[in-house]
Amino acid sequence: TWKDRMLMEQQPHLLVEGMLISARALKAYRGYIFLRGEYTTAARNLNRAIDEAKAAGLLGKNILGTGFDFELFVHTGAGRYICGEETALINSLEGRRANPRSKPPFPAAVGVWGKPTCVNNVETLCNVPAIVGNGVDWYKSLAREGSEDHGTKLMGFSGKVKNPGLWELPFGVTARELFEDYAGGMRDGFKLKCWQPGGAGTGFLLPEHLDAQMYAGGIAKVGTRMGTGLAMAVDDSVNMVSLLRNMEEFFARESCGWCTPCRDGLPWSVKMLRALEKGQGQPGDIETLLGLVNFLGPGRTFCAHAPGAVEPLGSAIKYFRPEFEAGIAAAGSATLRPNLAQPIVVGA
Repeated sequence: TWKDRMLMEQQPHLLVEGMLISARALKAYRGYIFLRGEYTTAARNLNRAIDEAKAAGLLGKNILGTGFDFELFVHTGAGRYICGEETALINSLEGRRANPRSKPPFPAAVGVWGKPTCVNNVETLCNVPAIVGNGVDWYKSLAREGSEDHGTKLMGFSGKVKNPGLWELPFGVTARELFEDYAGGMRDGFKLKCWQPGGAGTGFLLPEHLDAQMYAGGIAKVGTRMGTGLAMAVDDSVNMVSLLRNMEEFFARESCGWCTPCRDGLPWSVKMLRALEKGQGQPGDIETLLGLVNFLGPGRTFCAHAPGAVEPLGSAIKYFRPEFEAGIAAAGSATLRPNLAQPIVVGA
């Protein structure tokens, strides 16, 4: 995600050091940095950092005479969104189709080429050197009072805010501080309509939710997930049906197609959202969309792609249902579609 791109472009040695320390602790002998192919600057900077670490004797055989060997490689993939799922990433790294694997076994037991593998996010690994250097208590002390998560987090705000950006902030900072003090609030002439706390796969929240603390439990209290911590502001000029149609088109395109609910359910949602956007929706479409939100929810699909895809859809209908209802054609001008909100019974 974007926050990881900035770390790799601007502080590549921090990631290399974090992976070295982690490899030493895990007794791992080889590491891979898996990048989407579009991150060319990050790949170039990382490869340069790896070469410099090798030249300093910090990578390769018998590092600093300790008998510890560690090789590190940058692997640029095709950029599929599904590679954010750890086992899909492993399949892609091995040259296979990027489909998630059944778990168990988990990668920690059977990972890359059948070997025990630890898969972690770039930001997580970049925190390791500071924790080792300053101690666990120091790292815990950085978080705000009331936060159940420790340390700091890269957080950001995008959209029509005055100062879109990315900042390292303590867990527990309020979304209002992030929005007003760092992002500067909305640009002149725009009003905050709603916001997402952590990427396109998190639910929409209203302006009154800005006092929530930015940590996993704090955002859960207002009904969604922390996600990446990169928030997006939606202004009052945006039609929610159009926004959701755009989002669901992306999620439908990025589905690996492995399981039926995701493969077929997401394009179905796109079809209905396109109709609603054009004012050609049919009575029952909103109920059908809510049925899809349920059928594609957590625990009902092979991985977390579909649940993340429908979470913003469900929250948008919850808070802005009149905008969806406005897309339904006049009564009698369309044929009813099946209502997925009702149970489907097969057999006798």
